[in-house]
Amino acid sequence: MTEPSEPKVLLVVEDDEGLQRQLKWAYEGYEVVCASDRQSAIEALRAYEPAVVTLDLGLPPDPDGTEEGFAALAEILRLKPDTKVIVATGHGARESALRAIGMGAYDFYKKPVDIDDLGFIVARAFHLHEIEVENRRLETGPAATVLGSIITAAPEMVKVAKTIERVASADVSVMLLGASGTGKELLARAVHEKSGRKGDFIAINCAAIPENLLEAELFGYERGAFTGAVKSNVGKIELAQGGTLFLDEVGDIPLPLQVKLLRFLQERIIERIGGRQPIAVDTRIVCATHQNLEAMIADGRFREDLYYRLAEIVVKIPSLAERSGDAALLARHFVNRFGRELNPGVLSLAADAADAIDAYAWPGNVRELENRIKRAVIMADGKSVTAADLDLSSTARSDDPPMPINLRAAREVADRKAIRHALSRTDNNISGAAKLLGISRPTLYDLLKQYRLQA
Repeated sequence: MTEPSEPKVLLVVEDDEGLQRQLKWAYEGYEVVCASDRQSAIEALRAYEPAVVTLDLGLPPDPDGTEEGFAALAEILRLKPDTKVIVATGHGARESALRAIGMGAYDFYKKPVDIDDLGFIVARAFHLHEIEVENRRLETGPAATVLGSIITAAPEMVKVAKTIERVASADVSVMLLGASGTGKELLARAVHEKSGRKGDFIAINCAAIPENLLEAELFGYERGAFTGAVKSNVGKIELAQGGTLFLDEVGDIPLPLQVKLLRFLQERIIERIGGRQPIAVDTRIVCATHQNLEAMIADGRFREDLYYRLAEIVVKIPSLAERSGDAALLARHFVNRFGRELNPGVLSLAADAADAIDAYAWPGNVRELENRIKRAVIMADGKSVTAADLDLSSTARSDDPPMPINLRAAREVADRKAIRHALSRTDNNISGAAKLLGISRPTLYDLLKQYRLQA
């Protein structure tokens, strides 16, 4: 037995009591709330949070003008930007309608009211509001979150997440390999959170600290160890006692310091600079780099024995361009997040923006996407982020995958990629994805079963 759905609240802002009664009678399928002026309309908006509002622009104390109505429209959209406001234009119809739409109104109708026409507009507004609510629920829901704060629908990244979960509880060093901006620190935090270790997660970027200071940052120092050491200082390794130390950009550690780090990994004992007392430390090491450490070993710039101590488990993180469908999925997530934080009027990602995102190569990966969406949300004038707001270059992806072994395999690769993109673009809506792909729902279900894909 299905639970009864919540009533659909329609707020009617109209100073004509006769028309209020007529509209209440006409909309039996809705919970109709009436208001006769701007103040009572705002009070009703706060109390009932209606999805749809019909608004007569001619409100008291200026029923023959429109300014009071426009003030009400602006305040409604400021307080509840996702409300679908339908304005009545009886005063300077065309100019008022254009101005209202420009301010963010959903639609308009002309007086005298045609109940059937208005009913159609209202029903369509409720339907669109429900779709937007469901889209936001899917964008922020747990379905796309596979590990900690990692959001993905790509099988390439799901495989990474499963590897992290499997090795997190094992007391081994983990090396994360991937380009800048792929989420290495997020995955390192996930390793720590899933490990059950009670200590802190301590991160240090080895590339951001001058070579002569990095040793002091890692190992700490005693008072008087060098000029300026006026008091003892605990290093990052000690701070991570019982927890996890994340060495970001480990390839930038200078060779002399690599020797000292190797000794710690072998013996789990450190000595602070200027100190003689050995200190036992139980710290798990997770490291990351975008550099080719094997090439650095061949060049003599990275110690091979240190590499094998750090790389007990190696996890390769795919670039955003290699994560099928994730660019659009993450973009919607960022639009939702930054919309709430920075520009509440922005509610969605326009279709042309999604197309531009799919076509772009994203050399800066997720970090570049996040920064680009943040800027676009701030700059957006309407309710949706458009391709113009993103200001992306026309540089398309430069993917050049290996040639499949035969035509059947080539078709399967293309089918899988197209299906994942369609599902991502429609928030896993089977009907929407089938429509995008130009096939029927049963055909899409058959392909999902054939390729063992999940919606």
